[in-house]
Amino acid sequence: MQRRNLLIGASIACVASARAQKIAPYTVVARGLMAPEGPKPRPDGSVLVCEMARGTLSKVLPDHSVHVVANLGGSPNGVAIGPDGAAYVANDGGFAFARRSGLWVALGTSPHYVGGSIQRVDLTSGRFSVLYRNAGEQPLLSPNDLVFDPWGGFWFTDSGTLINGKGTPGSVYWARADGTEIRKVAGPLPVPNGIALSPDLRTLYVVLTPKRQVLAYQVTGPGRLATGPGGAPNARVLVNQPGTFLFDSMSVEADGTLVVATLVKGCLSLFRPDGSERAEIYLPDRGITNVAFGGSDRRTAYVTMSSTGQLAAVEWPRAGLQLAYQ
Repeated sequence: MQRRNLLIGASIACVASARAQKIAPYTVVARGLMAPEGPKPRPDGSVLVCEMARGTLSKVLPDHSVHVVANLGGSPNGVAIGPDGAAYVANDGGFAFARRSGLWVALGTSPHYVGGSIQRVDLTSGRFSVLYRNAGEQPLLSPNDLVFDPWGGFWFTDSGTLINGKGTPGSVYWARADGTEIRKVAGPLPVPNGIALSPDLRTLYVVLTPKRQVLAYQVTGPGRLATGPGGAPNARVLVNQPGTFLFDSMSVEADGTLVVATLVKGCLSLFRPDGSERAEIYLPDRGITNVAFGGSDRRTAYVTMSSTGQLAAVEWPRAGLQLAYQ
């Protein structure tokens, strides 16, 4: 199943699903966002968000106003803060969106697709540059999400894409923030999406959207994963759930709990470090795409509700993980 079909199917299900669930208490931080993804809370109380359908990195201020930081083109998907204080954006190169019954629906690869890239954005001036467009001879297809390690490098997923009617699988990469090195570390994989590091930095987690799985890789050093006899990285299936829903991006609590944005169900799915299910936190949007922790104690979960174009804040019972350079 190709990424285009997955997103179209998920969007239709997000619109049509009528499953009743108890909604968690939440506050709307911003409305009118154009298919938001990749929230990133900042120390000043603002929250960066990627507006996929708008092609921008935007900032939601404490007064709930939304300001464009940079017009990046394509479809920005994920953002992380690097060691230099700049924002690093995973841009999938362009997805088409439409408004149907007042909701944002993903239609697949845009006819204006420009190729995937990792972009660096100066948050003061809004100036941006393309840090990586290729990994050696392999062009980046659809970068989706990224996470920094404390050594100045970052891991990111490339979900693959549909080009000229041909589906291409995705991969996981590691790269340096200074633009001097990028390499593929895992793949091919079926639509790798969310990515995160464990609190002890020894495990890399990768979501596989169509399989509703979370893979766990052992990290042996900056940009290095433990490998098996054939040289391929050893991947342990930590989470594997049946159903018609889809996993999207994720975050991690300070105690190691994984918090996975779950499409169609419209919830945050929580899993303990051993992979056992902990809870499901529901919100009034079937297009829950991502979550990130902020606030002075990191006990506020900022959640992108993509279908309705909202950023929500949920009071969280535990602290989120302190990210490198957050």
